[in-house]
Amino acid sequence: MSAFFARMWIALIDSTLNWSQRARTRLAYFIGDLLWIAIVPRRRIALTNVRLCFPRWSEEECRMVVRRTFRNMARAVFDHSVLALAPREQLATYVRVEGLEHLHDPANRPLIMLAPHFVGLDAGGLRISMELKAVTIYARQSNKTWNDWVHGIRSRFNAPLLIKREGFDLRAAIRAMKDGLPFYYLPDQDYGAQHSVFVPFFGVQAATIPMVARLARIAGAKVVMAVSEMSADGYVLHFEPAWRDFPTDDVVADTARMNREIERWVERMPDQYLWTHRRFKSRPEGMASVY
Repeated sequence: MSAFFARMWIALIDSTLNWSQRARTRLAYFIGDLLWIAIVPRRRIALTNVRLCFPRWSEEECRMVVRRTFRNMARAVFDHSVLALAPREQLATYVRVEGLEHLHDPANRPLIMLAPHFVGLDAGGLRISMELKAVTIYARQSNKTWNDWVHGIRSRFNAPLLIKREGFDLRAAIRAMKDGLPFYYLPDQDYGAQHSVFVPFFGVQAATIPMVARLARIAGAKVVMAVSEMSADGYVLHFEPAWRDFPTDDVVADTARMNREIERWVERMPDQYLWTHRRFKSRPEGMASVY
């Protein structure tokens, strides 16, 4: 995407700020349907993922869920007009919070907020920044114009401490957590087999970074799910109670548990999960590519 094209998209998105949610959603669904038709590689990846994870579904059900996913992804993009420009008071009602009390800990342990890749991820992340300052891993966007715009949104309130994903150093996250910053971590992408363990995700062996278990052990941190759900009129950020009996002495079992916790939420709202990522890109030795 060129800088000019990115500026055009941003201008279009920002222009929808004062639209009703219904009107913005209608436009987003139209764009989402166009993307479903036009972006064939991502559609194929998403369909492959859904077929693998829900083998009991018919082909019609798989295609319906993925098409709705494209619509929801487009809506999340256009809803960035609210995230970028709306005042704090409006954002507080647009992105509601449930379970904020679960972030507090009488023992004052470090905190890991586990945020799976749902379409409302940016809305939830911004809402968290209205409550506290956090540390997170950041992957720089290839388009500078788009990158600066997204970074500006994420930095509107308590700008997070960003650690670059490239050359990520676990020690930097540990230092930040010990200094009192909660760690906002996105756990469910395939970053290659080298630093991952293979554990099931909906019964399919998925290369998964065991960072949550390792960080929880080293830093003595508690783990809280932070899931962003798209609703008809905005978003809901759900915080769950801290995991019990975590971590254990088995990092592989702990990482498998993490995937099961994510599965619960995917089953609850499958059309809001970002199926367009190649979640099963890395395969166990001897197994063929699924893509």
